[in-house]
Amino acid sequence: MPLRAKLFPILLRTPLCFGLCELCVKSFSLLFLSLVSISLSGCSNRNPSDPSTLTFLIESSPTNLDPRFATDSQSQRIDALLFSGLLERDNQMNFHGDLAESWDTPNPLTYVFHLRRDIRFHDGHPLTAADVQATFEFIRNPANKSPKRGALLKVTSIEAPDDATVFFHLSEPYASFLVNLIPSAIGIVPANAGADFSRHPVGSGPFRFVQQTQDEEVVVERNPDYLRGAPLLARVRFRVVPDAVVRALELRKGSADLEMSSLSPDRIPVLVRQPNLEVTDRPGTNLTYLGFNVEDSILSHREVRQALAFATDRNALIQYLLHGQAKVASGVLPPDHWAFESDVAQYAFDPTRAEKLLDSAGFPRKQGGVRFHLTLKCSTEEQARLIGAALQEQWRRVGVELELRPLELATLFSDVAKGNFQITYQRWVGANTDPDFFEYAFSSKRFPPDGANRGHYRNARMDALTDQIRVEMNQEKRKALCSEVQKILAEDLPYLPMWFNDVVSVHRRALGALDLPSTGNYNFLATLNPGPK
Repeated sequence: MPLRAKLFPILLRTPLCFGLCELCVKSFSLLFLSLVSISLSGCSNRNPSDPSTLTFLIESSPTNLDPRFATDSQSQRIDALLFSGLLERDNQMNFHGDLAESWDTPNPLTYVFHLRRDIRFHDGHPLTAADVQATFEFIRNPANKSPKRGALLKVTSIEAPDDATVFFHLSEPYASFLVNLIPSAIGIVPANAGADFSRHPVGSGPFRFVQQTQDEEVVVERNPDYLRGAPLLARVRFRVVPDAVVRALELRKGSADLEMSSLSPDRIPVLVRQPNLEVTDRPGTNLTYLGFNVEDSILSHREVRQALAFATDRNALIQYLLHGQAKVASGVLPPDHWAFESDVAQYAFDPTRAEKLLDSAGFPRKQGGVRFHLTLKCSTEEQARLIGAALQEQWRRVGVELELRPLELATLFSDVAKGNFQITYQRWVGANTDPDFFEYAFSSKRFPPDGANRGHYRNARMDALTDQIRVEMNQEKRKALCSEVQKILAEDLPYLPMWFNDVVSVHRRALGALDLPSTGNYNFLATLNPGPK
């Protein structure tokens, strides 16, 4: 029987007493670690591996390596190694040139990109403005049914007057246009790329495609002509291993070199006891949050949402369930983002204050001490269920009875999109790194299916601010608008931001400390020194 199946009955029977008894949680963690250690003990023989190839374990196979179509995370992350974009972003989400040596905006409706002249595709052909134009025109053509067409709806025309210059003309100002030009969003392909391009993609990134075996592996090798110099790694094998226990075993045996944010926090301490393994951990940008349906008769009261925030001991959840591998969030933007605002309402764990807010909102304790009942919908993933069980215990202390309803992902997403929920426990991956997210998630114009305002939050000032953020081209002015938005969200709490999950990698010790990006992409491989095996 798989280890996960053995652990589920234990998980379900183990009481979680956050805020009452931390010892229960520590005991559960020790039990889990012991079981994982037993499962690993029979697999200590180190398998020989190819010294010229880095084996990177991933959870799922990329669905499409054509960057004009790729939308799943694995495809986008590997595409960012195979293709270059016009621009790239740093950890503060500032833009820098990639294929573009420079760019300017002569007016709010025009972007002009000046390309490097020394770039070649992996097959040796020069990369020119005609390739850039063709890539974006292909996506804009409705006949090609690219899922990325929506990101370019404001583009009215594209010109390539010479080999090194590209003009984009927009129908209206769109300050977040540049986020669509990074490699993981839209990588540049040759102008003659055909319908079967995904079978053997050709880009200009630090690695070039070798082969893909569906549901087994993707192999890439260094591009000796990469614009920033050839990677030190000769070859990377992305091996698809869906089961987390098997990934742990492969790392333990030495038949794999690294994974990235694919193991539960409980497994990592066991693995890093091995002399050949270590862990690299850095703050990340992916946001875990509780989303509130503000049309619900109870949750429509702002004081209730604030009370639930004060009743939630996020630090305890991070310490005992995530093993410290997250940072408490005060808003949806990561703290090192250029638009982040720190001067907002904060919600430290304070059950007494929570009780006062619930009383003032008109929800006194009734018979048995219960004020009201709520339902939390989450995925069936183990960690989500543990977090839900911990919230049950924490909120019970202030008189709130929480029912946990785990659902398969497809059902969960369908219910949330339809507004069929009171509270949902979910995560944003990537989308919350651009100010355009405020409109997408919180404008009353962006209820599903036209956006992600799934809780039907309404605030006229928010709508006006997000309209301005969308068109404001001056970054300082845009930052001031974003600051006001973040202060409103911290008061109204349509979301309770829980934490930003760290980017964590268990890897071969000889690799040293990895320079992991906060977004969790794979770009660090372009400069990674493989070290001795």
